[in-house]
Amino acid sequence: MKPDTFKNKIVPVTTILLALIAIWYVAAVLMNAPFQRDMDSRAGATPTTFEFVGKTLAQPKPILPAPHQVAQNVYENTVLRSLSSNRSLVYHGWVTLSSTLLGFGFGMLLGILLAVLIVHNRAMDRSLMPWLVASQTIPILAIAPMIVIISYNVLTGDNALAHLLNLDSDASRLVSKALISTYLSFFPVAVGMVKGLRSPEIIYLDLMRTYYASPMQTFWKLRVPASIPFLFTSMKVAIAASLVGAIVGELPTGAVAGIGSKLLAGSYYSQTIDIWAALVVGSLLAGVLVAIVGLAGKIVDRAMGGRPA
Repeated sequence: MKPDTFKNKIVPVTTILLALIAIWYVAAVLMNAPFQRDMDSRAGATPTTFEFVGKTLAQPKPILPAPHQVAQNVYENTVLRSLSSNRSLVYHGWVTLSSTLLGFGFGMLLGILLAVLIVHNRAMDRSLMPWLVASQTIPILAIAPMIVIISYNVLTGDNALAHLLNLDSDASRLVSKALISTYLSFFPVAVGMVKGLRSPEIIYLDLMRTYYASPMQTFWKLRVPASIPFLFTSMKVAIAASLVGAIVGELPTGAVAGIGSKLLAGSYYSQTIDIWAALVVGSLLAGVLVAIVGLAGKIVDRAMGGRPA
């Protein structure tokens, strides 16, 4: 590892992470202290300050779990659990990941299609773009139940679309949840692609006209290559939003699997440690997905002749 890479990337990230963990511990002590003080008062116990702090960080159902409690829960429910167990966070993460990737694929295709239409049609630009922006102002929690329930009933009902796709119940449920991911992920892709397709300077467009290039040739040989960096940047945002959509899509359906189902189960039984463990796994999953998209972007950039930064 290069010294400048360690100094400029590893040290700042590690420093911020350690600071956040320290703040987390302090907040856990402060938030769990009233309940622990009440418990000690009822038991007639007079612990020392060190013992009291230790108790606040070891409660079975704390208001705010300590980092080591969350880390232990994640370890137990990933490494020590069978992958097919309904308590395994790997299993639940895979269920959420499936709808995330499917919705992200739908959203990317829809976003690219809308961007092409907006760039090449002035009427679409003026009429469609404001509606795309307006669509993102609707709270996702308000429309998620409607989208999931309606789409599931359509896919499993007696209609032409259901007969054409011929999906079973599990596949229909997966597609229904993926539509929420599609709703959240298509917008950043569309906006990024619009900016990318419009990024070539006037001089290059004039050069293509000088060469008598057709609009299709200008599109494929100039606009598309110029839009690739914008596309991968927007895909990083879209893949993270897609994961959020998949989790939100699991909440109103009473799903029995997925990170959303773990959050629901934890809230029902006040298992705050389970809730935070599911949130941490979801955050790690989002980080991995964003990193994969970033790596793919670098590979494509190198293949297109780009120079490393």
